[in-house]
Amino acid sequence: MIDDDILTIDEVAKYLRVSERTVYDWAQKGEIPSGKIGTVWRFKKSEIEKWVNDRLSTHTMASPIEAVAVETIISPDRILILNYSTKRDVLLALANNLANAPQVKNRQELVTEILKREELMTTAMGRGIAIPHVRLASVTDLVVSVGISQTDIIDFQALDDEPVRLVFMVAAAYNQHAYYLQTISFFSSRLKNFALRKELLGSQTPNEAYQLLVKHS
Repeated sequence: MIDDDILTIDEVAKYLRVSERTVYDWAQKGEIPSGKIGTVWRFKKSEIEKWVNDRLSTHTMASPIEAVAVETIISPDRILILNYSTKRDVLLALANNLANAPQVKNRQELVTEILKREELMTTAMGRGIAIPHVRLASVTDLVVSVGISQTDIIDFQALDDEPVRLVFMVAAAYNQHAYYLQTISFFSSRLKNFALRKELLGSQTPNEAYQLLVKHS
């Protein structure tokens, strides 16, 4: 049995939502952290996480497009003030909230795929932030739900070991690959701002947090 920290080409392809052939080509060209065991490519989960985070933070995974208009993808009713200490409870709360958006046509698929994605690899980006994300055929347009936790979420397994407090859940249509990556990159970049993180964590109401996010977009 393969160690849990080692991924196959198939698992990396599923995580990145690209074809196995693309992952194979990246490995062959040395564009993605990888190694060979005999003739078979293998990937360390921690190295892939860092590779993804580095590429998102430098915007190299997405095609250049206009800045994200926060008010079109987030609304106050999709911002939750949470008090859970486990990521499963947080993910379920946000997925069920996000499923109320008209863009999401299949609640159960969203919940299932969000949990499955997190099992494969953490979506914690460091600095107390996690950005769980999926693209699904049952989603008609990109939409986001935000969780602001009053309690440390202790089991996200962030690379910097910092407990997660801010969770931005992104669901997009399957054909929105570039916009999906740009949105993840946008939030990852904006949330590097310590003052913004502090203000969000101090928000007393969803509307207060919403106004902050719009202001900083």
